[in-house]
Amino acid sequence: MSKVLVVDDSAIQRDMISRVLKSVGINVTVASDGVEALEQIQQDCPDLVVLDIVMPRMNGYEVCRWLRSNLGEGLPVVICSSKREEFDRYWGMKQGADAYIAKPFRPQDLVMTVKELLQPK
Repeated sequence: MSKVLVVDDSAIQRDMISRVLKSVGINVTVASDGVEALEQIQQDCPDLVVLDIVMPRMNGYEVCRWLRSNLGEGLPVVICSSKREEFDRYWGMKQGADAYIAKPFRPQDLVMTVKELLQPK
């Protein structure tokens, strides 16, 4: 079973994203900010990370850059953010994200994106 780490400072958003992913059989762990996420990743690396951008202590862009610098391309990253402008999407992809989903999103879009990125290459 695939394991996804959901990183968002909003408990409501973490819970909603987790429920959507769990409903299709994905094992989910959560972190409330970028620092907590990196600690968890270093202890038990997930198969994919769903990452918010605006968070305390360490934002999603910083986390994504750290992941790419230290783990390469092996860990897929989906940015899921309320930042909806085209520049935000561009900048997220420039930091190394594999996909960018703007909130609010359709649950099936998140599921489809996550499942696609979890497929063996």
